[in-house]
Amino acid sequence: MPDHDVIVIGAGFTGLTAAVALMEAGCDVVLVEARQRVGGRAEAEYLPDGTRIDTGGQFFCRDMTHLVDLAKQHGAEEVWTYVSGRPSYRPPLAEQRGESIWQEVDRLRDRMIALDLSDPALAGLTVAQWIERQQDEDPAVLDSFRRLVMGLWCRAPEEISLAYLASNDRRITNVYPELEMFLAGTMQGLAEKLAARLGDRLRLSSPATCVTLMDDEVEVDVNGRAITARQVIFAVPPVMARQIEISPALPARLTKALDAWSPGCVIKLMIGYETPFWRDRGLSGSVRWSTPQGMYACDISHGNYYGLVVFIGGPLASDWHKRLQSELVAFVTDELASALGEEARTPRSTCVRDWVNDAWSDGAYSDVITDLHSPDAEDVLLEGLPRLRFACSELSPSFPGYIEGAIVAGNEAAQTVLWKLGK
Repeated sequence: MPDHDVIVIGAGFTGLTAAVALMEAGCDVVLVEARQRVGGRAEAEYLPDGTRIDTGGQFFCRDMTHLVDLAKQHGAEEVWTYVSGRPSYRPPLAEQRGESIWQEVDRLRDRMIALDLSDPALAGLTVAQWIERQQDEDPAVLDSFRRLVMGLWCRAPEEISLAYLASNDRRITNVYPELEMFLAGTMQGLAEKLAARLGDRLRLSSPATCVTLMDDEVEVDVNGRAITARQVIFAVPPVMARQIEISPALPARLTKALDAWSPGCVIKLMIGYETPFWRDRGLSGSVRWSTPQGMYACDISHGNYYGLVVFIGGPLASDWHKRLQSELVAFVTDELASALGEEARTPRSTCVRDWVNDAWSDGAYSDVITDLHSPDAEDVLLEGLPRLRFACSELSPSFPGYIEGAIVAGNEAAQTVLWKLGK
């Protein structure tokens, strides 16, 4: 007899959600996590003064109802992102012109979402190739669309499959701004509250290194010890799933589907100040860079913490990953000073989280499909095998790449496994 009903690999929000749902349905479930913490790409650190800040996934909005409900269920305090005042543009740009460009970017994004992906003329295109075909557009709009892609999907448009991006973006359906709010106690704090419900069913510092699929059970090697179950859920990103040895080898279609993905490249900087000085100038703290492409900043002040978060995504993040963090902080504070005021050069605190080539996620915010000839990679992974289920935010039918998507994916995986178990 197997040791458990289900083994879940990965304690991000997908794995935590799936494990809790299975436990509450009466399953004997164990959740194994390679890191010494839960949360996956949601992570937090303490500053010297005791303030806890998000170094990973952070933002959400009212449209992300599963995450909103989970936060309320666990008494997590919501903080509304400060948006009063004018945004800043780098290089400088008149506010009216800047808003006009981004309205056109939204229109272009809608055009991409509406594409008929069965059209043979679109087969095998990269996002960059599709952008080049939009010859009727203002070049400034096309440049800003490229920046959007690098900032949100964290790879160069020359690498990303158009079919993937259009399909992915159709499932991001928010009406309210996606940076609308965050949690005072951090997103990892919410993950910890969810994990507490699992008790000793959760095992940290327990990487799964090998999975053996048999006719009547699954064996998972964890820290050199084999544990067995009737079902296994891979609640990790595709890039990490393919690093786990599986025996016998996966069918070729599943191997190809896993190989279709590349990790996102992002670096997140949290810059704290004595006061929110930008507000005195009527500025919101939002900074939109056209040059260099792939940067964005906004105000994350809450309580007695006054600060800005700066995201660096795509090729720019890959470049800075190779350099000293002290050089990166100097570069970013110089950029902020040019946009918001000289006070930006003298932060009270700095925290840099480089997610490029992360040991247990290999990137952020999400893996993306870069194989131009794998349009069915998501469907193949969702099909899985009789005793193996792939589940992650990347594969979510709603808000893929977001924590909301991770929660939805976890719930769906749990329901599928319960059906397989006859529960």
